[in-house]
Amino acid sequence: MDRLGSFSNDPLDKPPCRGCSSYLMEPYIKCAECGPPPFFLCLQCFTRGFEYKKHQSDHTYEIMTSDFPVLDPSWTAQEEMALLEAVMDCGFGNWQDVANQMCTKTKEECEKHYMKHFINNPLFASTLLNLKQAEEAKTADTAIPFHSTDDPPRPTFDSLLSRDMAGYMPARADFIEEFDNYAEWDLRDIDFVEDDSDILHALKMAVVDIYHSRLKERQRRKKIIRDHGLINLRKFQLMERRYPKEVQDLYETMRRFARIVGPVEHDKFIESHALEFELRREIKRLQEYRTAGITSFCSARTYDHLKKTREEERLKRTMLSEVLQYIQDSSACQQWLRRQADIDSGLSPSVPMASNSGRRSAPPLNLTGLPGTEKLNEKEKELCQMVRLVPGAYLEYKSALLNECNKQGGLRLAQARALIKIDVNKTRKIYDFLIREGYITKA
Repeated sequence: MDRLGSFSNDPLDKPPCRGCSSYLMEPYIKCAECGPPPFFLCLQCFTRGFEYKKHQSDHTYEIMTSDFPVLDPSWTAQEEMALLEAVMDCGFGNWQDVANQMCTKTKEECEKHYMKHFINNPLFASTLLNLKQAEEAKTADTAIPFHSTDDPPRPTFDSLLSRDMAGYMPARADFIEEFDNYAEWDLRDIDFVEDDSDILHALKMAVVDIYHSRLKERQRRKKIIRDHGLINLRKFQLMERRYPKEVQDLYETMRRFARIVGPVEHDKFIESHALEFELRREIKRLQEYRTAGITSFCSARTYDHLKKTREEERLKRTMLSEVLQYIQDSSACQQWLRRQADIDSGLSPSVPMASNSGRRSAPPLNLTGLPGTEKLNEKEKELCQMVRLVPGAYLEYKSALLNECNKQGGLRLAQARALIKIDVNKTRKIYDFLIREGYITKA
């Protein structure tokens, strides 16, 4: 690992983290194998092994930090840059103003250091090289200091990520709108005066006690959100998706009990059931081998290959029988051919294919009484009914796709699927509808 320095204290000058889109705060990670452009990750995304496209979690990396000396052992690279910026802002010779802007060094230290290393040093380049070699030799066998941080992402106000985080403001460690946000209203007209009767005084104290209990409930909910990491919703969703479908269902069911057992115990419980699921699946596979008379893993590989081949042949026979069935009915044959043509051209099927398998398609969603229905036009209502998507979610997805299309000047289906994490077929139908109605354009 290389220890490199960032020459800017402003996080807005650096690109955001590729994992959570938060502003990068030192120290952060740069992938040594990806780029250009450079691939940066914050410490939280790096510790959970974030992977994106060609970037893998086992790539070599560099720790980007300016917390190391360059010219003087008592001055870090960050302080060196701060000194140069202060001299540029305040002017040469105004050492008191320079020290006030730096806040970490005195007037005499700033003047002495600047005169020694930047004015009276004719061999500046060679001095830099010698100090760097001496520092590398001194710290060759020592570990690089690491300072952990638990800062959540810092999205812009009213962005999609900000709404996912329920309006959480990391700089204030608070929400824009609190739970039981109007609890203070009950106290606004209460005034304790000396001539209050005992009953009135007791009544006012009861109101204050009720307010305290509501504040405790607000703090309890904040503690649950903080302990379980629910503020960073994307990170929480990625952790949940690493489990198989059966374990995800259990995760969803047991989520309501997480606030009782605590985060560590809850994760141990889910991990133990995930391990049990894997063991049961492996035992079932070994039992299938034993039933088939297989006693070696070499034979098991051959058996799996032959089983896969048989499944493919069975699927082909099923498709052939389906085609023959539609040939017997001319109208059904025409519907089937039109549907296959739509699929081949990349469009959603325009004609529903009849099915004799006995399965019933899901009925259209009833939008009566659902929030946001009044904001939809008739075509959008029909889309939500057929796709079985609640109006509130549709409006969120539509807004996200419109914003991305305006930024990029166009939108591809792959970008839409990466932006809204729902069923790919539903995403295609929403994307095709917005294209057809002129809300967005293809890239």
